[in-house]
Amino acid sequence: MRDPMPVSARTALPLSEVTLRASRSSGPGGQHANVTASRIEAVFDVEASSALSAEQKRRIVARLGPQVTAVAQDARSQAQNRELALERLQARLTEALRVPRPRTPTRPSRASLERREAEKRARSERKRGRQPPAPEG
Repeated sequence: MRDPMPVSARTALPLSEVTLRASRSSGPGGQHANVTASRIEAVFDVEASSALSAEQKRRIVARLGPQVTAVAQDARSQAQNRELALERLQARLTEALRVPRPRTPTRPSRASLERREAEKRARSERKRGRQPPAPEG
Protein backbone atom coordinates (compact mmCIF):
# COMPACT_ATOMS: atom_id res chain seq x y z
CA MET A 1 0.00 0.00 0.00
CA ARG A 2 1.29 3.43 -0.90
CA ASP A 3 2.10 5.85 1.86
CA PRO A 4 0.10 8.07 2.13
CA MET A 5 -3.03 6.03 1.38
CA PRO A 6 -5.42 7.93 -0.95
CA VAL A 7 -9.04 7.96 0.28
CA SER A 8 -10.52 10.66 -1.97
CA ALA A 9 -9.49 12.84 -4.88
CA ARG A 10 -7.78 15.38 -2.60
CA THR A 11 -7.22 13.48 0.64
CA ALA A 12 -4.63 10.89 1.61
CA LEU A 13 -3.99 9.34 5.02
CA PRO A 14 -0.46 8.69 6.26
CA LEU A 15 -0.09 5.03 7.19
CA SER A 16 1.29 6.16 10.56
CA GLU A 17 -2.31 7.00 11.54
CA VAL A 18 -3.41 3.39 10.93
CA THR A 19 -2.79 0.89 13.72
CA LEU A 20 -2.04 -2.66 12.55
CA ARG A 21 -2.52 -5.59 14.92
CA ALA A 22 -1.60 -9.19 14.16
CA SER A 23 -3.25 -12.19 15.77
CA ARG A 24 -3.81 -15.85 15.07
CA SER A 25 -6.19 -16.60 12.27
CA SER A 26 -9.36 -18.59 12.98
CA GLY A 27 -10.69 -21.48 10.97
CA PRO A 28 -8.94 -24.41 9.30
CA GLY A 29 -5.28 -24.38 8.40
CA GLY A 30 -3.70 -27.11 10.47
CA GLN A 31 -0.44 -26.62 12.29
CA HIS A 32 0.50 -23.51 10.32
CA ALA A 33 -2.60 -21.57 11.54
CA ASN A 34 -1.95 -22.62 15.11
CA VAL A 35 1.51 -21.03 15.31
CA THR A 36 1.51 -17.97 13.03
CA ALA A 37 -0.09 -14.60 13.64
CA SER A 38 -1.27 -14.02 10.07
CA ARG A 39 -4.61 -12.31 10.77
CA ILE A 40 -4.27 -8.53 10.43
CA GLU A 41 -6.62 -5.93 11.85
CA ALA A 42 -6.22 -2.36 10.55
CA VAL A 43 -7.76 0.26 12.88
CA PHE A 44 -8.11 3.95 12.04
CA ASP A 45 -9.03 6.47 14.77
CA VAL A 46 -11.05 9.12 12.97
CA GLU A 47 -10.99 11.80 15.70
CA ALA A 48 -7.20 11.63 16.14
CA SER A 49 -6.47 12.07 12.42
CA SER A 50 -4.63 15.18 11.30
CA ALA A 51 -5.14 14.48 7.59
CA LEU A 52 -8.94 14.87 7.59
CA SER A 53 -10.96 18.06 7.79
CA ALA A 54 -13.68 18.48 10.42
CA GLU A 55 -16.38 17.90 7.79
CA GLN A 56 -14.71 14.70 6.58
CA LYS A 57 -14.38 13.45 10.16
CA ARG A 58 -18.05 14.20 10.81
CA ARG A 59 -19.10 12.32 7.67
CA ILE A 60 -17.00 9.24 8.50
CA VAL A 61 -18.11 9.13 12.17
CA ALA A 62 -21.77 9.43 11.11
CA ARG A 63 -21.45 6.51 8.69
CA LEU A 64 -18.85 4.20 10.27
CA GLY A 65 -18.29 5.33 13.86
CA PRO A 66 -15.28 6.85 15.64
CA GLN A 67 -13.01 3.90 14.83
CA VAL A 68 -12.95 2.23 11.44
CA THR A 69 -11.72 -1.36 11.38
CA ALA A 70 -10.85 -3.72 8.53
CA VAL A 71 -9.77 -7.33 9.07
CA ALA A 72 -8.05 -9.77 6.71
CA GLN A 73 -7.27 -13.42 7.36
CA ASP A 74 -7.76 -14.76 3.84
CA ALA A 75 -4.13 -15.49 2.98
CA ARG A 76 -1.52 -17.59 4.78
CA SER A 77 0.95 -14.74 4.59
CA GLN A 78 0.88 -11.88 7.08
CA ALA A 79 2.17 -9.49 4.39
CA GLN A 80 -0.68 -10.38 2.01
CA ASN A 81 -3.24 -10.00 4.79
CA ARG A 82 -1.74 -6.60 5.67
CA GLU A 83 -2.27 -5.42 2.09
CA LEU A 84 -5.81 -6.82 2.03
CA ALA A 85 -6.72 -5.16 5.34
CA LEU A 86 -5.36 -1.79 4.17
CA GLU A 87 -7.24 -2.09 0.85
CA ARG A 88 -10.47 -2.86 2.70
CA LEU A 89 -9.91 0.04 5.08
CA GLN A 90 -9.25 2.33 2.12
CA ALA A 91 -12.44 1.16 0.38
CA ARG A 92 -14.57 1.73 3.51
CA LEU A 93 -13.16 5.23 4.05
CA THR A 94 -13.52 6.16 0.37
CA GLU A 95 -17.16 5.07 0.39
CA ALA A 96 -17.86 6.94 3.65
CA LEU A 97 -16.36 10.15 2.23
CA ARG A 98 -18.34 9.93 -1.02
CA VAL A 99 -20.93 12.72 -1.17
CA PRO A 100 -24.23 11.41 -2.53
CA ARG A 101 -25.60 13.19 -5.57
CA PRO A 102 -28.65 15.25 -4.60
CA ARG A 103 -31.94 13.78 -5.79
CA THR A 104 -33.83 15.90 -8.26
CA PRO A 105 -37.57 15.40 -7.90
CA THR A 106 -39.33 14.32 -11.08
CA ARG A 107 -42.94 14.11 -12.20
CA PRO A 108 -44.57 11.41 -14.30
CA SER A 109 -45.12 12.34 -17.94
CA ARG A 110 -48.60 13.06 -19.28
CA ALA A 111 -48.42 9.96 -21.49
CA SER A 112 -47.53 7.70 -18.53
CA LEU A 113 -50.43 9.15 -16.49
CA GLU A 114 -52.81 8.52 -19.41
CA ARG A 115 -51.52 4.94 -19.81
CA ARG A 116 -52.05 4.33 -16.09
CA GLU A 117 -55.63 5.65 -16.25
CA ALA A 118 -56.35 3.50 -19.34
CA GLU A 119 -54.97 0.39 -17.59
CA LYS A 120 -57.12 1.13 -14.53
CA ARG A 121 -60.22 1.47 -16.71
CA ALA A 122 -59.42 -1.79 -18.52
CA ARG A 123 -58.82 -3.62 -15.22
CA SER A 124 -62.09 -2.26 -13.81
CA GLU A 125 -63.96 -3.36 -16.94
CA ARG A 126 -62.39 -6.84 -16.74
CA LYS A 127 -63.42 -7.26 -13.09
CA ARG A 128 -66.90 -5.92 -13.79
CA GLY A 129 -67.23 -8.54 -16.52
CA ARG A 130 -66.50 -11.34 -13.98
CA GLN A 131 -69.45 -10.42 -11.76
CA PRO A 132 -72.70 -12.30 -12.08
CA PRO A 133 -75.40 -10.37 -13.89
CA ALA A 134 -77.66 -8.20 -11.74
CA PRO A 135 -81.10 -9.66 -11.10
CA GLU A 136 -83.77 -8.10 -13.29
CA GLY A 137 -86.73 -7.01 -11.47
